[in-house]
Amino acid sequence: QVQLVESGGGLVQAGGSLRLSCVASGSICSINRMGWYRQAPGKQRELVATIHSGGSTNYADSVKDRFTISRANAKNTVYLQMNSLKPEDTAVYYCTYTGGYSSSWGQGTQVTVFP
Repeated sequence: QVQLVESGGGLVQAGGSLRLSCVASGSICSINRMGWYRQAPGKQRELVATIHSGGSTNYADSVKDRFTISRANAKNTVYLQMNSLKPEDTAVYYCTYTGGYSSSWGQGTQVTVFP
């Protein structure tokens, strides 16, 4: 089992920035993929960005050039730097982990962007 704890959400004006963090603990595989999904009210959960332990990344088209995902493997931590935030980025952001035969979700952190 892998546990995930997110932090860094909050309230920000459009055009501003936030940085999310997610710390993983437990039975972590050295080869894994971590990332972020989000869910806005009344919408399905959607991919934001993921990063492999080897460094490869992928992003949703809606956040490319504005968000950057990174990780510190030694700290089992993944980050999401969000710049040029828009009201449509408002959602609960969930951290994910996939490694070996297991996957986990965090409890989510709220990001609210006001005009």
